[in-house]
This record gives sequence, structure tokens and C-alpha cells, in this order.
Amino acid sequence: METKKVAIVGYNRIPFARINTAYADKGNQDLLVPALNGLIDRYNLKGKLLGEVAGGAVIKHISESNLIRESVMETSLDPATPACDLQQACDTGIEAAIYIGNKIALGQIESGIACGVEAMSNIPFESSPRLRKALLKANKEKSAFGKIEQLLSPKLKDWMPIPYKGQEPKTGLVMGGHTEITAKYYEISREKQDELALKSHQNMAKAYDEGFFNDMITPAFGLNTDNNLRRDTSLEKLASLKPAFDKQNGTLTAGNSTPFTDGASAVLLASEEWAKANNLPILAYITFSEVAGIEYVENQQNLLLAPVFAADRMLKKAGMSLEDFDYYEIHEAFAAQVLATLKIWENDDLAKKFGLEKALGKIDRNRLNVKGGSLAVAHPFAATGGRIIGTLAKLLDEKGSGKGFISICAARGQGVTMILEK
Repeated sequence: METKKVAIVGYNRIPFARINTAYADKGNQDLLVPALNGLIDRYNLKGKLLGEVAGGAVIKHISESNLIRESVMETSLDPATPACDLQQACDTGIEAAIYIGNKIALGQIESGIACGVEAMSNIPFESSPRLRKALLKANKEKSAFGKIEQLLSPKLKDWMPIPYKGQEPKTGLVMGGHTEITAKYYEISREKQDELALKSHQNMAKAYDEGFFNDMITPAFGLNTDNNLRRDTSLEKLASLKPAFDKQNGTLTAGNSTPFTDGASAVLLASEEWAKANNLPILAYITFSEVAGIEYVENQQNLLLAPVFAADRMLKKAGMSLEDFDYYEIHEAFAAQVLATLKIWENDDLAKKFGLEKALGKIDRNRLNVKGGSLAVAHPFAATGGRIIGTLAKLLDEKGSGKGFISICAARGQGVTMILEK
């Protein structure tokens, strides 16, 4: 069966905001709808019936089981456009693009939107098991006395909400705790981490000044630009920050780690025929992708290093080497995770410890995250993949040709890589 080429024809997002700032009182749907509507307005999609919209949020309320479909119904797309939710931690946005892209490649649909959103400011709290059981029993009681009796059964501490901690269930460590182990194990210095963070902010500030993001972002709720960007940061300021996870001997700080973030992004994908019929540009093509997992419970230093495997398998299928690309977009969850991944790809001995035949190659750092990365723009989990695809597609379109490499790590020891070509 001959497959169709998968074209990236459009992109939009709202500004990303640090938790409890511009979007403090907004939920997932509040943020996703303006991102989708911005895409619809920019590419004249009002009233159009698309093949499907797919995406998700890493953290949702129990009422959001059909978040994407409910959001689509609030836009100006044809309400008959189907939609589905999916989730793969920080890989969610790019997995949504793979999902939509595969359907286009197989001829099942001609167009679709891949999206992602995260409203970290509106995270649902957990309740204690004892309180939950009491509430369920109280709901079944018919008399007021019976209801009161059940509600009085939990202890005072059971009424306290349980906040989101972001821990890995298998290890009890938060992602930053794992990455501290990564930094020590792979000997990633504080200085190198801060240098990468500084470069991320400098590149993004320059991109804003050049107008790169002018046709990529829809203002939302009074916010026009990403509010995590620090134009005035410096190596001296970054060096002054205290360790965030290992208070005594750590190297990860608030400056070289991404904060909890609110935001949403959307990417419009289509067949070549649909793009031409709708007078839309083809920015780039998705040509290869690979998803991988890694063991991280015994080898706790490897939580965010699954892209090591994904890149190796993908490059073999593509018949390419790591050095064949014009641009590299590597998600900066933490500076240490990026630097550890690059070190493994570049070092034969480390690569072989991961079961690779040899090192994948050395990346030209001047081609890495050239418009800034997650350390500058921040990281609303499910929205990051779409942001990266949109940025890389525009870079390739402006160049007029070339290849781009994407790598995103995720919780639970997963990772995804993708190749875009023009």
C-alpha cells in the first residue's frame, strides 16, 4: 500500500505562562479553545469539517474525559469534526501529531489537528481514601442523620486535600530528583547546565526581537508573550540560585530546570492534496518518528533518557546519521537531561552501555534550539510537542529546504523522536 506524505501546514499556540500567573484561574478547555481558534482564524478553517482533532492534557479533572471533543465544540470548526483524547506525559503533543499523521498517511483522513494543553494552575487535588469512602457512603444514605454520621467518620487529617507532587510511582522521586542523579552519574556540571539555560533565553529573546513568533502566537487573557522568558538573566544570576532538589550537593536550580507551566498549542496536518485545495502552504513534512521506553527504577539516572533508543532506531530506519540535520529541537526539561543525552550520543563507550553499536554523532550546538527552548519558553507538558513541531517547521520553511530533528523526553521513562523535512 502506498502511503501519502504528511504535511505540516499550520501552527498556533497561546503564550506560555508560569503556574499561578496569567492563567491562574483557567482550566484546560479555557486555554485550548483560544489556541484552536487562533489556528482556525489564521488558516481560514471556520466551518470546515476536518478528519479529526487529537490531543490531550497530562493532568485532567475527572470531568474532562472528552476534553478535546468538548473543546472542538467550542470552536468555529464544523461541529461534526470528531476528536479524541490521548496522553503520554510530555510526549503527548508529538504523539498526537504521530496519530493524526498516520491516519493521513494511510488515507483514512485528509486533514487533522494535533494539540496539547496543560492548566497546571488548576490541578485537581486528591482526597484521602477514608474521606472518599465516607463521601460515597454518605451519598447512599437516605436520611440526613445517616449522611451526617458518615461525614463525621473521617478524622480531621482525612479532610486535608492531597496536592499534586509529580512523583514517579515506582521510585517516589520527582523528575528533578531523578535528573539530579542523572547529572551526578554522567558528570554534568552546574556550569554547563547554566550555560545551556542562558543560551536558551538569549535565543528566544532574539527570536522575539526578530519577529519570528509574530504569526505563531495568539494572545490570551491579557498575555501577549511567554512570561517565563528572562531577558536580563546572566551566568552570574544563574550561578547565584540555590539547588532546587538536592539542597546540599545538587546542581539543578530553578534557572536550569523548567517550571510548572500553563499553555496550549495546535498543529494543522494534511495531505498535499488537501493543502493545495485549501490554498495552504506546506511548511514541512513529517517523515519519520519513533517512540521508546527505558528502565529507570533500578537505573534511576536514566528516567529521561529514552530518546537515546528512539533516535538510534529512527535514524537506522531513515538511513541517516545524527549529523545530517540543519536544525535540532531537543526538549529542555532540564539542562542536565539535554547534556546527558548529547553526551551518550557522542560517546562510543556510553552508547555501547545502552546497547547501541556506536555513538550516533556530535550535534553542532549552533543548530540546537536556535529560537530558544523549554528552559526559556517553559513547559506545559502536553503543549510542548506542538510548540516544537511548529518552530521547526517554520525554520525549515524559511530556509526553503533541509532536515530537522526533534527529541522529547517524558515521565515514566519514555521518549519520542521525529524527523521533519522540507
